[in-house]
Order: sequence, then structure tokens, then C-alpha cells
Amino acid sequence: MNILGLSFFYHDAAAALLKDGVLVAAGEEERFSRKKHDPGFPVNAVRFCLERAGIQAQDLDYVVFYEKPFLKFERILVTSFATFPKSMAVFRESMLKWLTEKLWVKSVIAEKLGISKKKIIFADHHMSHAASAFYCSPFEEAAILTVDGAGEWSTSTQGIGRGTQIDIQREMRFPHSIGLLYSAFTAYCGFEVNEGEYKLMGMAPYGVPRYVDKIKQIVRIGEDGSLWHDMSYFSYHYSASSTLAQRFSEHFGKPPRDPKEQDKSLDPYYCDVAASIQAVTEEILIKMAKHLQKTTGSKHLCIAGGVGLNCVANAKILRDCGFDQLYVHPAAGDDGGAVGAALWAYHGLLGKPRGFVMEHAYWGSEYSSGRIREFLDKAQIPYEEIGDEGKLCERVADDLLQAKVCGWYQGRFEWGPRALGARSIIADAGHPDMKDIVNSKIKFREAFRPFAPSVLTERCEELFELPNAEKHYPARFMLYVVPVKDAWKDKLPSITHVDGTGRVQCVRKDTAPRYYRLIETFGQASGRPVILNTSFNLKGEPIVETPANAYATFMRSGMDSLILGDFYIDKKKQKVSGGAR
Repeated sequence: MNILGLSFFYHDAAAALLKDGVLVAAGEEERFSRKKHDPGFPVNAVRFCLERAGIQAQDLDYVVFYEKPFLKFERILVTSFATFPKSMAVFRESMLKWLTEKLWVKSVIAEKLGISKKKIIFADHHMSHAASAFYCSPFEEAAILTVDGAGEWSTSTQGIGRGTQIDIQREMRFPHSIGLLYSAFTAYCGFEVNEGEYKLMGMAPYGVPRYVDKIKQIVRIGEDGSLWHDMSYFSYHYSASSTLAQRFSEHFGKPPRDPKEQDKSLDPYYCDVAASIQAVTEEILIKMAKHLQKTTGSKHLCIAGGVGLNCVANAKILRDCGFDQLYVHPAAGDDGGAVGAALWAYHGLLGKPRGFVMEHAYWGSEYSSGRIREFLDKAQIPYEEIGDEGKLCERVADDLLQAKVCGWYQGRFEWGPRALGARSIIADAGHPDMKDIVNSKIKFREAFRPFAPSVLTERCEELFELPNAEKHYPARFMLYVVPVKDAWKDKLPSITHVDGTGRVQCVRKDTAPRYYRLIETFGQASGRPVILNTSFNLKGEPIVETPANAYATFMRSGMDSLILGDFYIDKKKQKVSGGAR
């Protein structure tokens, strides 16, 4: 049975394909279209999934969309009418989008794929999130927490998964939302909503949470983590262009930070605001998780929804809430809804038995040695082919020891926003200046942004405060921020954030053998079984997909070498023009 899951028309459009309940392929449209957060119908991602499975669209048994458009349209109508006439502009804009395209998802899918409408199924948005976490987890039974901006009406749900069934027991409804609250402060601190939340989280450790009480004056938090907003401080429910009402700025005593200024400095005031909203978010999530553990009695927790990418909060939930294990879907946002929708149809709707666990995140496209060589030769790019994996890893490890920055392009690309050693930029985590070098000369981004350590799973507990690291799935997906052990902070300055933590990725030999061997080889040479890892892209661009994407990014940055599969490319030997883009 072939089931295609789809998410599109909001942000991070994606496609995922199941064959007899097992994931075959998944990818975000932005990787193929090269349009960051591409919301359009994922024509390229669908084509990739079908080709990977060796089937045609006519071979699909079902196509499942990750939410219910008419329920979402109802929410927009009700909210617009309730806030009229302030909502006039957003109502007009919404009607233009919804009445011409967004309401007719079934017709769009049928036309684009050339299939019968009878094959098309719609899942609830938060059920798609819940399914993406629970059905991908190794747990037969688990509590489930979904948290994001908003789906149809739900902004957060709590439930329990047992076998093939998911029971959603409680929900929080729009406009009251942890995700939208965090996004409001993202906008207030001068970052782009749905893009800058990572920046806000990275900026928080530079501040002191001195405005927690002020935040709690505009929201109310229940002991179970339920949340109520005083909507007079916000405008996202009626404005097409603004998240914050004037009263918000008056309450905090300063206007929103100018987005043009946010790259230039770490303003102490806005750092304190970032620290405060991060603290409040953690408090809410911990209360939710504790309540869920108490009511379900489960020792396992599955998390999905965009807020599930708050890896600082994830680590504290594991530490404080009574769960033995967490599973966080690696594409926790709307992209992951494509996988969740397909799995929900297979298990929850059709009752088919489970047999799949998402052990890794490498579900994207890949390019054979022959195709990479063809690209390099056609573009007349000088390269060296190193067919011996051991020698290749020694060569790259030597580059890292010489403080070089390398583009590492191997195998299938990662599912979700994290680079996990398939499409990564790598460097020596022990070099004292490497964080600044990579931020300024490679990524061209804010100086305060931290970098992640990729560490051998067996050595993780030696370097980081994460006991029994091998059993923690979120650590595989770079979804925990944990303290760096005191003995290693000075040895790993470029991945140790200002608060002494690192967003760790535990690398396993069975799921990422070449990346594992590289880190192992570097560790033997340096005494540090860990390397700095960041996504293979420049600021404002999607992570690279093709060898041509990788080479173009390599040439437009300060990277010193590029490794495309078995092919080693030295920047010093390249033409100034840079070849194909």
C-alpha cells in the first residue's frame, strides 16, 4: 500500500511517502525549489518521493493532507467577524487566498497528481503532529504533547497513544497559544516570525529573565500549563502585517526593535526580554508535561509541533517531568505533518499494525558518485577522487586540525531543519576563534548564534551532561541543549554557548557510518571526539540539495574545502568564476 502525505499552503511545504507503513522518502519543497520556507504545492518533493519509491502517482492508494481546510477557514471567519472592523485588511487578504485556492485543496491535489478525489483524505492538523511523533517512536504506549502556533482551532493538544490508536484528551484553542506568544516576542526583538525563533532562543542566554513578571501580567498560566492571553496586547488575530498592539510596547516601555538593527549588537534590554520569554515558555511546557505525566502515568513522552524545536525546553522536560524517555519528531513543524498525516491514515484510520521506527533523519535525495563526477567534469571543476573512506576521513580530519572549514555533503539529505552530517558545514570545535570565523565568513549571520557539537554517541556522556545518551532519540536529531561538562568547556570553546551549554547531536555508527568515522578519526588525532556542525547553507537560503547547490555555496563563502561523496575539492585550486551555480 502506497500512501503519500502532504503539507502545503502555509509554510514549509513537504511530501512524504509510505510503502506498507514504512517511510520511503520525505523532503521539504524548499530544498528543491530553493525558496526558503516554500509554502506552495510541493511538486518537486512529490516527484522525488515517487521516483525514490519507483512508482507513479496512479499507484498511490491514498493521499493525505495534514489538516482540514474548512475548519481552518471557519476559524479565520469567526475571528475576523469578532474583531471587525480592525480585521478588515486581514479579512480581505484572507478571502483572496482562501476563496481562490486554499479552500480547494482536494481539487488542487487531484489536478496536480492526476488522481481521483476518492483517494484524498484529510487529517486534523494536531493529529498529524501527534501521529508524526508517536507512530515514529519506538514506544508501544506514550503520552503525547503537541504545541505550535495554531492548526485549525487547536494550538496545543495532550493525549495518549497506545498501539495503533491515538486519543487526544485535551486541547488549547486559538488565539491562546504558546507558539504565537513566542512569535510575538520574536517580532518584538526584531526577528522575523516563523524564521527568527531560533535566534531568540540563541539570544536568551545573553540576558537575565528580569521581565517574567511583566509577561505574566499579560497572560495567565494554569497549573496544568493552560494559557490565556489578554488579547488587547496583541494584533495577530486581526492584523495582516503586525503581531503586536500598541499597548504591548507601552507595557514593556520600549517599541519593537527595528529589524534592520538586530544584526548589529546584542542590546541588553532585548536580551533580557528574550531570556524572559524563554523562561516563561519553559515554565508552561514543564507544567504541561508534568500534568500529562500525572494524568497518563506514562514514562514515555512524544512531542511535535513547531515549539518542539525548542531544544532548551526539551532537555528540561526530560530532566524535570518524570518521563524516562522522550521522542521528538526531527521535523517537528508543519513539514513533519506530511509524515504524520500518512502514518495516521495507515495506522489510526486503516488500523494497520506498526512496524516502523524513525531511527534516523536521512530521508531526502542523494546523488551517486557517477552523477557527482558528471557534474564536476561538466563544470570543469578541479577535484581529487578519494575512494578509500579511511583516507578520505584522514584528509578531512587533517583539514579540521589546520583550522579549515569544510563543506560535508554525503548520502541522503536530512528530514527537518537540522543538519545532521549529510548536508553540514564542519570545523574544529576546539579552535577558540572558530565560532566567529564561521558566523562572519561562512554563514554571514549574527555573531551571537551558537553552533552545535556532533559527538560520538559512546563518548557523549564524557563531554556533556546527558546520562545514557544512547537511548535518547532527540539527541540523535540535535533536539536537546545540555550543559557541557566543566572539564571540556575550555577544550570546546566554539560549541560552548555563553551559558555553558551545547545543542548536542549524538552520532551513531549504524545510522551515519561515514560521519561517525570522520569524527572518530578526528578524535583520534586531536583528543576531541567532537566537531562543530552547522547547516550547509548561507543566511536566508535553504540547505543545499544538489552537488551544484553545494559547490555554489562553497564558492560564495569562506569554506576551504568541499567533500562531495568521495570527491575532495580544494578552494585554492578553483577558478575565480566558481563554475556552475
